[in-house]
Amino acid sequence: MTAASLTESPTPGNAPAAEAGKPQKPRKEHTPGGRPLWLMSPTLILLTLVILIPFLLAVVMSFLDLDQYSLKSWISAPFVGFDNYREAFSTSGLVHSLWISIAFSVMTTVVCAPIGLIAALAVNASFRGRFLVRSAFLIPYVLPSFVTATVWRFILKPNGAFDQFLGVFGIHGEQWLIGTNTFWALVIVDIWASWPFVYMMTIAGLQSIPNELYEAADMDGVTWVKKIRYVVIPQIRNQLALGLLLSTLAHFNNFTLPFVLFGSPAPDPVLTLPVNIYQTSFQTFRFGLGAAMSVLSLILLMVPVVFYLRASKLTAAAGDE
Repeated sequence: MTAASLTESPTPGNAPAAEAGKPQKPRKEHTPGGRPLWLMSPTLILLTLVILIPFLLAVVMSFLDLDQYSLKSWISAPFVGFDNYREAFSTSGLVHSLWISIAFSVMTTVVCAPIGLIAALAVNASFRGRFLVRSAFLIPYVLPSFVTATVWRFILKPNGAFDQFLGVFGIHGEQWLIGTNTFWALVIVDIWASWPFVYMMTIAGLQSIPNELYEAADMDGVTWVKKIRYVVIPQIRNQLALGLLLSTLAHFNNFTLPFVLFGSPAPDPVLTLPVNIYQTSFQTFRFGLGAAMSVLSLILLMVPVVFYLRASKLTAAAGDE
């Protein structure tokens, strides 16, 4: 054996043994995208301060008899258990406000869906001035809710612009800001303000449809209605379903529009759940009861979200197979 053979590098069989003696460096945790998890810390801190801590405080307050007298020392307020939750269902008008919010949100979404879909289909094709038309469609949505409610409050006043418009068709004007017609006034105003959201979600889905599908449908002589039913809707159903879900939740949780449009205390036909919670907390100063109603509202809003996420996972799993 020569000296040169003793200085040769270790054989492959001995390499693992040599590496086993070296200290192993700890593996750094990464996100699925390959980025370190610590980069998410600013977002997590912000979510904790803005969402998690207020939610936990609301849960604690919901078990206390908290009013304007015990607010200063709210930590030592009397503990009442689930009494606030029982009162919410029995005497606070929670069930009435819940049905008003559900009817208002579902009806508004049902009307906004075809309007947004038709508007998106109308501007999907190329034509002169398409950019201006697309921008004009977004005007009702980008206006602040306070501005929208203030303008429509002026339009819906007695003998206002809306009554004069109805008079053109021989329809007698009504009281739109008080009485039983307030519900329909709220639906009309919210439809005008929120249909562009469904339009935006639909136009985003239409951009992802390949032109080959339209060309194949034209070669087969498919009518315009069948093209929408068998080509467009199947391709954008995920975006459209998400848009309708978010739109319904936004209507359900809308506070600014009914509050500014009808004032407070709100008429009984438009006493939505957010307005009822506000009146309970900041007009009758039942902060514990208002917190219990807020927690129940969050639970109700989570139900359709859970069903949607579950359905999305099942759809994605079926697509992978």
